[in-house]
Amino acid sequence: MRLSLLTREQGANRALITGGTAASGIGYEQADEPVLVTGFRKMVRSLEFDVAEMAITTYLTAKEHGGGFTALPIFLVRDFHHGATQVRAADAGRRADSLNGARIGVNRGYTVTTGVWGRGALADAGLDLDSVTWVRSGDEHVASYAPPTNVVQAPDGVTLEEMLLSGDLDAVVGAALDHPDVAPLITDPDDAAAESVETTGVFPINHLVVIRDELLAEHASLAEAVFTDFATAKRGYLEQLADGRGDTRQDRVLRRVAQITGADPLPYGIDENRTTLNALIEHAMSQHIIRSAPALDAVFEPSTFGLIG
Repeated sequence: MRLSLLTREQGANRALITGGTAASGIGYEQADEPVLVTGFRKMVRSLEFDVAEMAITTYLTAKEHGGGFTALPIFLVRDFHHGATQVRAADAGRRADSLNGARIGVNRGYTVTTGVWGRGALADAGLDLDSVTWVRSGDEHVASYAPPTNVVQAPDGVTLEEMLLSGDLDAVVGAALDHPDVAPLITDPDDAAAESVETTGVFPINHLVVIRDELLAEHASLAEAVFTDFATAKRGYLEQLADGRGDTRQDRVLRRVAQITGADPLPYGIDENRTTLNALIEHAMSQHIIRSAPALDAVFEPSTFGLIG
């Protein structure tokens, strides 16, 4: 069997997408999609790929709106997000609740996962999210999703960075601005995020893997085979991390989490991730991204229940 695969090459999947046919016998043909988020949209709107990496809140939103694909508990990308909120440098270190009633920019769509986790960190620090006017720079992958009334569109022809520096915005979430007059709201954000992992057990998930429902219906063993292929590729990456190889941000963050937890920093499977998944669903609910909280068993393909990778 050969399957088209939307993914970005990274440590956890490199062995899978560069190694030819996997042990399962599946041949994965990586899609030529230079901008990963463009691929997310193509999968959501036209089911363009057989298997796809996807931002997790895009998936939750799409599933609530009838998306024709189902997730496997393969969590390819995780990160710290306490640094997602940036302000003018003079405002760095202020309390989160100082932004009550503010205008805050949102990179791309309101449902973008980095923004969801970033807003969640602000809410945990005391910000009333519903008091804020959220100014998004793009639209949503799920066309039928309607954001709450306190989400507005940025004007054409101006960037979030320009709006922040001019004072039109009080902060920006998820844009990773690189400007000397811009700084994270939360001082030492990665230290704050690491402390949060240690105290709450929540290590934010950004991306998972989905398969078209039509394929899942045709091939009863497909989900488990794909899960096993990704898990096998990940194990080699974890060995590299333990040996000190790799110095990307993702590598450094995962090593830090491994030091904190003493465990696999990138666990696959539902049970190992319940705390983080439930936290994300709570954020998605409180931010009006999904209307009702799904049971985790309804989020993932049933044949993957109990799998650990």
